[in-house]
Amino acid sequence: MVEMQDKPKRQRSCIACGGKAGKGDLHRIVRASDGTIAFDATGRAAGRGAYLCSEACLEKAVASKRLDRALRASLTDEDYERVASDMKQAIRGATG
Repeated sequence: MVEMQDKPKRQRSCIACGGKAGKGDLHRIVRASDGTIAFDATGRAAGRGAYLCSEACLEKAVASKRLDRALRASLTDEDYERVASDMKQAIRGATG
């Protein structure tokens, strides 16, 4: 009999620091097909996604415009504020 081997989990990269982690360990920002930008708490929303590992990396990605490039969109200050607020709330909710 041939034993089934477990496939290694696919690693994703943080767009700011380049750190690699599993999908569940990173936070996803998504650009939907209608152009809206949002924090994706489930990690399953349809659209182009970008992964970040922490609040510090979010700030770094915003300052260097890496988030804009990764999502192939021009984000407004309102987009940044909304995404940052949602991400911080999700991080704090997960840690207690």
